[in-house]
Amino acid sequence: MPELILTARGVVRPSHCDHMGHMNVMWYTARFDEATWHLFHQIGITPSYMRKNQRGMAGVQQDTTYKQELFPGDLITVWSGILEMRDKVIRFYHEMRNEETQAVAATTTLTAVHLNRETRKSCPFPSEILERGKRMAGG
Repeated sequence: MPELILTARGVVRPSHCDHMGHMNVMWYTARFDEATWHLFHQIGITPSYMRKNQRGMAGVQQDTTYKQELFPGDLITVWSGILEMRDKVIRFYHEMRNEETQAVAATTTLTAVHLNRETRKSCPFPSEILERGKRMAGG
């Protein structure tokens, strides 16, 4: 498991809950997505980098496990780390916790591809981004 960094904080709102009274799966996904961009920022995949270079990221695989329900008022944090960094591909992990109890509410592992937005094809990461990602992955 990689070293995890804090990438998101929030609170479960009543509007995030479904008819069974717990946070709906769409909100787990939304929080993980927000955390993803903070994780990417740590290695240099920033909004300005993507705009300036016509680059983007495309998710190609996501595997989520729901471990414990979250309810209105629960404080949550997301902790994230890079599992693997290759030429054009990054695989990373998020862990959502109930901040009060520290119980893990959900985990997700994602794979994304670095994308040339003009050609809509995958392309290599710049060397400095690749190296930062590899360091965060422990390699």
